[in-house]
Amino acid sequence: MRIALTAKHLLDTAATPAQAYAALARRTRAPLRCARAVCTALGIPAAETARRLDDCYDALLASPRPNSEADTGELLEALGVFDVPKPLTPTELAVVDLFLVAVGAMGGIRPGHQHGLHRWFTTGNLITAYLSLTAARPMPRTGDPTLYWTTLIQAGELLTTTPNPDTRLKYALHRCRTHATQEAQAARP
Repeated sequence: MRIALTAKHLLDTAATPAQAYAALARRTRAPLRCARAVCTALGIPAAETARRLDDCYDALLASPRPNSEADTGELLEALGVFDVPKPLTPTELAVVDLFLVAVGAMGGIRPGHQHGLHRWFTTGNLITAYLSLTAARPMPRTGDPTLYWTTLIQAGELLTTTPNPDTRLKYALHRCRTHATQEAQAARP
């Protein structure tokens, strides 16, 4: 418990989760314990912490290289180990459901993009997820462009119902409508 209090103190004094992990790991030489302490200090539930750390234990924490604490902390952060889950509202859950339909309509997604989407869903950063999807395109042979763009239009309309919506949503939604119109015109005989 003491190590979690130290992690909390480091986070409260402007250390990033990666920096807090590195500082603790340098002191204790107990990487798993330190990663767990940072997650606890961030308020990540124990079961979720265990799942996340199990996923990366062998690669990052089982036998760390000497003086690699900062790099390991950065990797843990990049992998989303320290992402604090945000409870989503019913509207936000509906948006995530639409995003999942759009991802299916893409006909394939790069692993890095999929990882980013998962992190943004976890942290509730749905605008960033939306903007990333509107900048992507469905695969030419395996995707369903009409479903892709119309689903993103629905998601964008839901996102713009929030008070003071991000101005980037307006432009992204316009781009989706343009693509949907182009797809409809291309589908006509």
